[in-house]
Amino acid sequence: MIPIRDANPSLTTPAVTLLLIVVAVFVWLFVQPRDPQADLEFTYRNAAIACELTTLERLSVEEITSGACRDDGRVGFFPGKSLILSVFVSMFLHAGLLHLAANMWSLWIFGNNVEDAFGKIGYFLLYLGSGAAATVGFVAVNPETTIPLVGASGAIAGVMGAYLVLFPAARVVSIIPIFFLIPLTLPAVVFLIIWFVSQFAFVGATTGVAWEAHVAGFVFGAAVALLLRRPLLARVAEHHAALRRYR
Repeated sequence: MIPIRDANPSLTTPAVTLLLIVVAVFVWLFVQPRDPQADLEFTYRNAAIACELTTLERLSVEEITSGACRDDGRVGFFPGKSLILSVFVSMFLHAGLLHLAANMWSLWIFGNNVEDAFGKIGYFLLYLGSGAAATVGFVAVNPETTIPLVGASGAIAGVMGAYLVLFPAARVVSIIPIFFLIPLTLPAVVFLIIWFVSQFAFVGATTGVAWEAHVAGFVFGAAVALLLRRPLLARVAEHHAALRRYR
């Protein structure tokens, strides 16, 4: 299912959500090279790669060309690459325009309300934490892959997990690709559980979808929101009260 919108208006200006979208679009338009070969080199130079994170060694030329991960101390092709920084850089890189558009649309739908609950700083930390957890989940399942991991979907999955915990009764309007003319309005708890379970359909598939990252990010975001649910919902209630006073 593809989300179209939710019936859950933002209570504050979603500044961080907007900033994350602007940064991701800027990186896609002005930082990532348009030439496919240059973009491939750029991605290997900057993105998180499971083999590098498990061996703590930068990929050698042989590993890049063969796709085989080796912990043999060979000189890395990009010796100045920061492995820790690559985890966070990956969240702002995308494999294509459709990849970028789908991620940013989902972030816009679910991010504003989660930002209301967490506040600006807390929401930003949740986003980065979910993205990092998504990378850890992917690496744990694919420790020897030399394919770069790119995209904000793991971090956004964390936002969606938090949304499930905080706003389960909110209504989400979505469409099923094979029935474009029939929009469905579902409780967020139904939509998000279906989305979460559907990730396991990619197990063993060769679609390039990093389902492990999605699952790990979602679980992390839901766990954080569950742990902090009472104060988070109290902040949302305060926003509602403030809006009533100004009406």
